[in-house]
Amino acid sequence: MKVILSASPSVRPAQLVERRIITGILDGTYPPGTPLPNERLLAETIGVARPPLRETLHRLATEGWLTIAHGKPTQVNDYWEKGGMGLLSTLAKYIDTLPPQFVTHLMEVRSRLLPIIAGLAVDQAPDTVHAFLENAGKLDDDVNAFVDFDWRLQLFLATHSRNPIYKLILNDFSSMFATLATAYFSLPEGRAASRRYYRDLLAAIRAGGRRVESVVMDAMDQSIALWESLKGV
Repeated sequence: MKVILSASPSVRPAQLVERRIITGILDGTYPPGTPLPNERLLAETIGVARPPLRETLHRLATEGWLTIAHGKPTQVNDYWEKGGMGLLSTLAKYIDTLPPQFVTHLMEVRSRLLPIIAGLAVDQAPDTVHAFLENAGKLDDDVNAFVDFDWRLQLFLATHSRNPIYKLILNDFSSMFATLATAYFSLPEGRAASRRYYRDLLAAIRAGGRRVESVVMDAMDQSIALWESLKGV
């Protein structure tokens, strides 16, 4: 039976194709090692023309989701084995269907990366970082205020680390951060923990910056524990 699921006016065909393919891979509709339906059937099922379908499939193949070979069915890859940073950027859009423990693993990476970024930023521009952090004392007890400030702080530290790659890595996760941080900062404990983190980081900078990395790592580890309690892990 021909099933047509047309894109709404606000969703481009390429976006619709990506959503259906990625969520299908993540929820097991298209398991690793299996072929996708042929282009004609896939286009009809999703409700798009074949050119945007083909274009999106090739883009997903470059990220590691798929393997395309002329004259053969398109194969679904084990994305943990074949993927790279481009795949992570796409994966970040599909928080509702992420693999188990993905968010915790991502936060663990941040807990090891952000201390290095903060240490470099404070080494390079201690007064500038200190001045930025002083704004934390003016934060209202509001979820959105914390989401905005915490994300700007991460980008600010990455910028002043003088290594532009760190900011590129963070930028890949901006949409995921907004979603996760909203859930995290909806907890009073999350907002309280971040206030302590900002105060401790200011104190470490005033003391000469030697403890900056350990302060950041401790705060990141606490955020993982709070997230796991929020998610019931």
